[in-house]
Amino acid sequence: MKASKVAYKPVGLALGAVSGMLAGGLFKQAWKTLGHDEDAPDATDEDRDWGEVLLAATLQGAIFAAVKAAVDRAGATAVRGLTGTWPG
Repeated sequence: MKASKVAYKPVGLALGAVSGMLAGGLFKQAWKTLGHDEDAPDATDEDRDWGEVLLAATLQGAIFAAVKAAVDRAGATAVRGLTGTWPG
């Protein structure tokens, strides 16, 4: 394994935690923007219908994936700028 990849591991873990918090906040805001005053439903919320549960899960997954990709890419780009080596 390349040294740059090993050195990037702790940075990647920290960025993962930050991206999770950021994505969670963005999802809550997006859910409210769609006109839902309540928290997003869980899959086991008995009082919510299938459509609402699946919409929430799809939106949440898309936001988390996009934020994670953006944060990972920015982190890798920053590491390359600092070290001259791409960490992947």
